[in-house]
Amino acid sequence: MQWRTSQRTFDLTRRGAIMGILNVTPDSFSDGGRHLAVDAALEHARRMIAEGAEILDIGGESTRPGAAPVSVDEEIARTVPVIRAIREEWDGCLSIDTMKAAVAVAAIEAGADVVNDVTGLTGDPEMTAVCRDAGCGVVVMHMRGTPRTMQANPRYEDVVEEVRAFFLERLETLIAAGLAAEALCFDPGIGFGKTLEHNLALLREVGNLSPADRPLLLGVSRKSFIGKILGSDSLDDRSWPTVALTAYGRDAGVRLHRVHDVKPNVEALRMTEAILGA
Repeated sequence: MQWRTSQRTFDLTRRGAIMGILNVTPDSFSDGGRHLAVDAALEHARRMIAEGAEILDIGGESTRPGAAPVSVDEEIARTVPVIRAIREEWDGCLSIDTMKAAVAVAAIEAGADVVNDVTGLTGDPEMTAVCRDAGCGVVVMHMRGTPRTMQANPRYEDVVEEVRAFFLERLETLIAAGLAAEALCFDPGIGFGKTLEHNLALLREVGNLSPADRPLLLGVSRKSFIGKILGSDSLDDRSWPTVALTAYGRDAGVRLHRVHDVKPNVEALRMTEAILGA
């Protein structure tokens, strides 16, 4: 199982990878405002790299439930200086977390290797061409609605089958548009237009969601459904359950894990792979 980005091909056959989250926003649900300045963002990036992150996902617009949209210019102003600063001292994989084609273009020019689009390349009609022409890696995520509306009573007949169908449609459409299958990975969008029950149903079937043996990316870090299960509103209480979900996901076949706390999740990933004989 391989995943091709613009500068590197990840061989995920036996060994998964951790994607560290770097939000340069004032309002992200977990770390909003902490890394808004370039120096603070760069310091956090260095820490995550030292702890074993192989991919850094830089986002300049919060996609938490109810989040207000950000202009293209503002999103570029937040993310591009950070990407440039990291690229000057690290040749690892950088991802831009955006649903806007113009932001993706600016980020790729600054050194990003991956576009992580919460709309699955359906939100901006120019995004598919941008990713095709750049030859970058692409994270195709499933989301019902928009960040502002997605948690307003989301409904599915069968959430697992509907997410599978969305992934298959996206795979076929994007390949027909000229993207390489090897550049695509898929994210079921835990918490994006899903209830607690929807999230759990997807996690139960997480090893069977992705089409054509493409890698799956799991993003559950510190999300609210964990707090609902634990009966706690504290973000600190969600860190170790995230680690447990990383181990669970890897055992089920998930190779890419997007997290806030890199070190314990890297350790969980490697421990699980040792048990699996990977």
